[in-house]
Amino acid sequence: HNWYYGNLTCFSQEHIQTFGYLCSMLPIVEELYSKKEDQENAMKTYTAFFNTEPQIGSVIVGITAGLEEARASGAEDVDDETINGLRAGLMGPLAGIGDSLIPGTLRIIASGIAISFAANGSILGPLLFLLIFNIPAFIIRYFCLKWGYGFGSTFIEKIAESGIMNKISYYAGIIGLMVIGGMVCQQVALDLPIMVGSGDFAEPLTNYLDQIMPCLIQLGLFGGMYWILGKKVKTTTILMVLIVVCCAICFVFGL
Repeated sequence: HNWYYGNLTCFSQEHIQTFGYLCSMLPIVEELYSKKEDQENAMKTYTAFFNTEPQIGSVIVGITAGLEEARASGAEDVDDETINGLRAGLMGPLAGIGDSLIPGTLRIIASGIAISFAANGSILGPLLFLLIFNIPAFIIRYFCLKWGYGFGSTFIEKIAESGIMNKISYYAGIIGLMVIGGMVCQQVALDLPIMVGSGDFAEPLTNYLDQIMPCLIQLGLFGGMYWILGKKVKTTTILMVLIVVCCAICFVFGL
């Protein structure tokens, strides 16, 4: 519950779900470490950027809770790099799976049933939506967290014995990049208000670029933003600059 509600109340555009993750790990860290200094050092592990689907993503919280318990017990092969590498490798693929199952399927089904009742003025509309969506989501969140915790304390050992760590990292990276590519195509909107040609044959420059590669402009914008983030520029600064630039372009072209 700390993970889910912390994720909802501590959400920020720059860190996304990082603070919700901190809220979920705080009780665990306080229970495992008696000294404040040890607690602070442990919590620093979970300050890295984090974002995934909240229901299925609870697997990661469970696994890292188990790993933190193993580290507190003296496991030498569990350190900050191991935990953060695991989080980074799993959050993308699990987000792709969870987003398609929970918001993309379960919420649509709940909305469709609720709308049919609400359209007739029935109070069952919103009530059914809350029940149909939240009950399965709660069950999924509970068992994913429980399974992740049970598997987390022996995760490194099992993976090392099987020899599939490199394969997991490789394929998780591929899936994560596919998810990011799909998000760039669907979520990033940018059209260049420049017409090429004259009269009836005039076409927006965006159309010509899309013939070379669909969503080429969006990909270029995303690549530019990614490069700027690599220069340690704050997300809020980038957003403010984008707003100013877009307003200036709209003013110049009369859009």
